[in-house]
Amino acid sequence: MADFSIWQNSGDAALIEHILARYHQTHRHQFLEILPLAEKVASVHAGEFPVEILPLLQAMQADLLSHMQKEEQVLFPMLANGMKQHAAMPIRVMMHEHEEHEQAIARLLALTDHFTPPAQACPSWQRLYAALQTLVSDLQDHIELENTVLFARASAAD
Repeated sequence: MADFSIWQNSGDAALIEHILARYHQTHRHQFLEILPLAEKVASVHAGEFPVEILPLLQAMQADLLSHMQKEEQVLFPMLANGMKQHAAMPIRVMMHEHEEHEQAIARLLALTDHFTPPAQACPSWQRLYAALQTLVSDLQDHIELENTVLFARASAAD
């Protein structure tokens, strides 16, 4: 996991801007590459490629986009404007959704043998697993930063 100590003393607005630029935009771009690649691999390798992966990735994208939209439109503006006292319930919802993201990651790890492509995997399949590994690493860091720094700080202000 990443070292987030530099964010412990930053202002909420700076931390939120970092999260938006580093994680929210990154995840949106990652799925633009991952989903078409997963569709291609699932189609070309039908019968070999785990059938559950593509619908899981589609659900993960939908859930993550919805989650990030709630943060961007509701929670982050509250925190950036010093309204931490009103943020307890939205934070609980976001943390619950983080747990759901972690469950989806665990399922993806199981389905992909921790992103280990089989011996017969073509370059697209190998590229997909590498992209998924990067997505998951980024998503885990994203969740940790929000939970342990931004949300913890806001919750302590109650």
